[in-house]
Amino acid sequence: MNNNLRLVVNNINDKRLEDKNFFEKDELKIILNLYAKMVSEGSWKDYGLNISSKQVGFSVFKNAAENALYKICKNFKPKNKNLKYLITDTNGKILKNSADLNLLLKNTNWKKL
Repeated sequence: MNNNLRLVVNNINDKRLEDKNFFEKDELKIILNLYAKMVSEGSWKDYGLNISSKQVGFSVFKNAAENALYKICKNFKPKNKNLKYLITDTNGKILKNSADLNLLLKNTNWKKL
């Protein structure tokens, strides 16, 4: 029997729990609603999530075997408030950016991007 194991539940001293290194519920809902719409149109087929200490990204794929078409990113500590949410291409080039995720996604013409 291993006596080195501990169960820690709701540890308020855990620094990682304080950091919000992911999309918040409302942000993820906005992104998944867009994803569902684009899937139903046949434009998008798959997605993936990339998480780092600096940003979280929702990558969108036309086919699972290809590179991502776009990546919707949230920067945790942007240098400029307009760089909080980004849409980037496969190479990481910023196509659009905004301080408001909802406006960014609503004002993007995905067919012309």
